[in-house]
Amino acid sequence: MDKAASAKGRGKRIFVDKQSPQAYGALLQTAEAVRETAAEAGLDRTLVELVNLRVSQINRCAFCLNLHTKAALRAGETTQRLGVLAAWRDTEVFTGRERAALGLAEATTTPADAAVQEAAYGEARQVLSDDEISAVIWVAIAMNAFNRVSIMSKHPVRPVPGPRQTPSA
Repeated sequence: MDKAASAKGRGKRIFVDKQSPQAYGALLQTAEAVRETAAEAGLDRTLVELVNLRVSQINRCAFCLNLHTKAALRAGETTQRLGVLAAWRDTEVFTGRERAALGLAEATTTPADAAVQEAAYGEARQVLSDDEISAVIWVAIAMNAFNRVSIMSKHPVRPVPGPRQTPSA
């Protein structure tokens, strides 16, 4: 690319997944291996989607939140649980296993606090198998990578046509 073309494109985001398809393809292969690992460890699809969503909430990735909310609903997740996911510690709607996975996913996503990371890992050890712990960590790692792709590319979330529904009191 010449300097004029480069200068013209400044300020405009590129979709790094489209710009570098070989690297993105490797990430997709990793994601498939992680899905298989999660399934083999016995993690159901709703738990995987809860982890994907919680990681995406922390990273503030609108594109991935939109995508994985739809996936969670398709997998049978409830709107109530999705609505309170950001405050999962303050509710009784998640099982001990789910709480352990969510804590471990948060510790994987924000690893700077070693004490929090150790506490989350310790809680996970009490209710998750070694295979489940490994799978949850890999799900969080893969989701973090996809969040970065979407955030840096500024993948859009397009509105869905239809009437807006206002909640009743």
